[in-house]
Formats: sequence, C-alpha cells, structure tokens
Amino acid sequence: MSSSLTAPPSRTSTVIEAGAPGAQKKPDDVPAASDEKIDPWLVSFTPDDQENPQNWPRWKRWYITIIGGILVLNATFASAAPSNLLPQMMEKFGFGEEVATLTVSLFIAGYCVGPLLWGPLSEDIGRRPVFLVSFLFYTGFQVGCALSQNTASILIFRFLGGTFAAAPLTNSGGVVSDVWDAKTRGKAMLLFAVSPFAGPALGPVVAGFIAVSGTSWRWLFWVLTMFAGVCLIVIFFTLPETYGPVLLVKKAKRIRQETGDERYYAPMEVNRAHLGRRLYGILAMPFKILFLEPMLIAITVYMSFLYGCLYLLFEAYPIVFTEGHHLSAGISGLMFLPISFGGAVGVLVYLVFYNPRYDRYIDQYAPAKVPPEARLEVTLFAAPLFAISFFWFGWTSYSSISLWSPLMAGGLMGFSIFMIFLSLINYTVDAYLFAAASALAASTVVRSLFGASFPLFARQMFDALNPRWASTLLGLVASSMIPIPIILRRYGPLLRAKSRFAPSAPPPKLQPSAV
Repeated sequence: MSSSLTAPPSRTSTVIEAGAPGAQKKPDDVPAASDEKIDPWLVSFTPDDQENPQNWPRWKRWYITIIGGILVLNATFASAAPSNLLPQMMEKFGFGEEVATLTVSLFIAGYCVGPLLWGPLSEDIGRRPVFLVSFLFYTGFQVGCALSQNTASILIFRFLGGTFAAAPLTNSGGVVSDVWDAKTRGKAMLLFAVSPFAGPALGPVVAGFIAVSGTSWRWLFWVLTMFAGVCLIVIFFTLPETYGPVLLVKKAKRIRQETGDERYYAPMEVNRAHLGRRLYGILAMPFKILFLEPMLIAITVYMSFLYGCLYLLFEAYPIVFTEGHHLSAGISGLMFLPISFGGAVGVLVYLVFYNPRYDRYIDQYAPAKVPPEARLEVTLFAAPLFAISFFWFGWTSYSSISLWSPLMAGGLMGFSIFMIFLSLINYTVDAYLFAAASALAASTVVRSLFGASFPLFARQMFDALNPRWASTLLGLVASSMIPIPIILRRYGPLLRAKSRFAPSAPPPKLQPSAV
C-alpha cells in the first residue's frame, strides 16, 4: 500500500472505553486521551463495540461468570474429596496416616506452581486456550488417580492434578474482570470468591457416602473425572475468549485481511516484552513485591492462616464427629456443609449491607477513588468472629455436648473466613492497582503452602492437645491477627505513600458518617 493513504475508516475508532479490557494494562498500551497525536492505525474497542466482552448481552456475561465459578468449584471440590476415603486407601496401599494426608496436601501444593504458570500464560495467549489445555490434562490425571496401583502413582497424579486444577483459581477471576465493569464486578466476583470455600466442604460429603456405600475408593476419582470431563466439554463448546488484548489482536488481523493494509495493529502486538523480562515478571516480581511490602506481608500471613485452618478442618472434623460422636463417614461428611452455608450467608450479607454502603462511598469520594481502606470494614467485624468460632468449636467438642454446637461454630467459621478473604483480596487489588496481579500471585503461592502444610500436623496436634486445647491455640493465633486490619486502616495511606509498588498519595480520610 502507498504511504499516502488517508486515515483509516471510522470503524476502527481509536476511542477507548475507560473500563475496556486491555485499556488499563500500561500507560503506553494505548494512546492517552490527552495525546496531541493519536495513532490512527491502532485498533481498539469503541464504546458500543460488540466485540468488547463488557458490551456482550447481560445474560451471556452472567452465564460466563457462572461457568467460571463452577470451574473453581470443580478444582476445590477435588482438593479435599479424598479425606473421607483415606482409610480405604491406607488399606489398599499400606501407607500410614501421614502419607495418606499427602493425597490432600500434594493437590494443594500444586496450587503453588499453577498460578505462576496459568495466570501469566492467560495474559499472553488468552483465557480460553489455558482453560482447554489445563482441563484436558486435569481430567486425564483424575483417570490416572482412579487407575493407580501404587503409592507413588497416586501421589504424583494428585500433585499434577492440583497444578492443572489451579488454572481456574487464577483465571476465573480474570474472566469476571474481563466481562464486567468496575461497578458490577464486585457482585459478580462474589460467585468466584465463595467457590474456594464451598468446594472443599462438598468434597468430603460425596466421599463419605461413597465410603459407607461399600463402593471402591476409586469411584471417587471416576466421579471427579466425570465432573472435570463435563466442564471440559462446556468450555470447548460454550466458553468464548474474554481477554480484551487478545480479542483486539484478532480484530486487528481481521481488519488487515479485509483492507489489505498491514499498518493496522493491536497494542499487544507491539508491547510484547523480552522473554527474560517476562520471566522476571512471572517468577521474581511477585516475591520481590511480597518481601518489600509490609502491608502485603501482613495480608498474606492472615489469608494464609485462614486457608491453612480451612484445610486443617479436614483432619479435625473426623476426630470430633467420627471418633467423638461416632458418626458414619457419610454423615460426618455432612458436617462440612455448614462451612459452605456460612459462606453463602456471607454473600447475602455483602450484597444486602456492604455493597450498597460501598456504592455510597463511590458517590461520597467522587471524582476521586474510594480509599482502599474502606474495604477493610468487613474484616473489622469478621476477624473477631473467626477467633470466636475456634473457641466455640473447641470447647463444645465434647461427645456429651450436642453436635449441633460445633456444627454451628463451623458455620460461623465459614462466614468469617469468606468475609475476611473477600475484604483482603479487594484491599490488595485496590491498593496495588497495576501491581495487583503480582501481589495476588505471591499471596496465592504462600497461601497454598499453608493449605498444603496444615493438614500434615493437624491430627498430631489434635491428638496431643485434644480438640479443646488445639482449637484454643488456633483461636489465640487468630486473636493475635485481629489488629492487622485495624493497623492497616489507620496507617495504610501512609504505607502506600511510601510504597514502591503502590505509590499513591494518601487519600482523604473517611468521613465520620461513612465509618
């Protein structure tokens, strides 16, 4: 084409919607509105562009959101599912309790590796290919578990299964961000946020009834295979690509083919970093941020303790309910359901009370952004509840006391874990903005290490101290963390002002009427 060609047609307008995916990646990804000269060949989303996922029909976006939540539920369901079938597996393979616990711990350990791979990869090739590849292998590893003939194979397949199951843990949240604007994203994110706590609680229920039915433990993994296979089919036929920068690349290629003009390009096509720099961003940057940011260290330690306690319960509950109250494996599995119900109540409380409150904050601080410390309100009342739930659970765990009491304590535990977790994740995203992905990646790895390690010492601790004093110890540790949100709410603006990765100026103080 001649270089004297005029500006491109208006169908590739360079107007970029503020909330469009890919428009916020870096300041140089797209031309700023104030630039004196805007590149006419840069392909972008126009405000009403139907190729922009945030402009898709509302029913389609909610369908994609629900599918993302189900994929997370699938992964977390599989993590704790074998816990009620460990006696059968110990009899088959002849290993002890510690090795049996590894069938749960190694799956969670895979969550340490997966986020470092799947998150950055989805931002390079898109969400859909990552989901397809990861679930294809994840389904295959469930078949491997079902057919395992020795200890090594079951442990290896569980670890690999966890690594590939980590894809929805990192990417489903990205999908939610792709298809919703900032105002609606909080509501949509609730479905994604509750799944990591609902899944582990549902797994032992299914495993427990498989155990009492006289069916082989292998059927649990066949059930997981079928669940994963159905999800793979749904992904293949119904889940579209949602990542904006990748969609812009496809749009640019289509326009080049239609016009024959090779000057049209998408931001991602010219802003690809050198491989070494990308590897640094994937592997080193998350931990650099973690070690240099005191408030991220505090948040990560708190969330990791929550996550570790959640998986510790899969060793503690059988001691209290199966051994203490002499329940069958199937009924003992039902004891985990209040944890999920507590999380569901947390969703309702957030939607009814906190979300409208946060909307008022948006109006109150406009045109400025709401300070991240506003997100910590939920943790201020949920943190003491989490500590109380352990004291309640422990000191009502006597077999002479109705099992309904520790059961209800589990509901309070699920409610408080969900509320704290959601609050701290939102705070991290709001505080670190463009560094949020690296901050969350580091937090996810550390959190998964806690989730993998806590079950390994849970039984020894509960046997040595008994459920009362073991729960008291956990309650005391939880109590020691109650000041974390208080300190961050008070000194968070100062810490962010001094931060290298969240260098925002201290925001205006919250108004008394909003606190």
